[in-house]
Amino acid sequence: MPHLAVYVGLLHRSEQTLADALRTVGEGHAAEGDVYHTCDTLAKMSEEHVRRLEPIARRYGEQAAGEDVEEPERLHADGLAGVREGPVGLLRDLQDLYVLGTLVQTTWTAVAQAAQGARDHELLEIAHACEGETGRQLSWLNTRLKAAAPQALLVAT
Repeated sequence: MPHLAVYVGLLHRSEQTLADALRTVGEGHAAEGDVYHTCDTLAKMSEEHVRRLEPIARRYGEQAAGEDVEEPERLHADGLAGVREGPVGLLRDLQDLYVLGTLVQTTWTAVAQAAQGARDHELLEIAHACEGETGRQLSWLNTRLKAAAPQALLVAT
């Protein structure tokens, strides 16, 4: 399983980055109560995913992309250094979270397929559970983005 360690490493870093970014956005937009509280809940979900990855990382290792691997050196997860202000800022921050969440979800999908091929039932169960929860994170982000868009894009501030 020469490249599974790359994807385990990518998952670990991406889930932690998503958790950190959710906290940053939640705290940065604390005036929006639903954003603050839901981002906190979703961050805890990603932190639990990181915890569940620990035995998998011990088994397969974690390898940074580019370390002895030709590809995929471009795979990485950039977090949010800060938040933007105002309604358009919230909209953009939600979009950034969605993009990061999509990276996490598609990485879980790839790992689940590898787990199935390797007949690693523990990893497959973790991957399916975490992929489903990531789907719920993305669902909330998409719904909140839809709610924020009309105010942000049509109302002059």
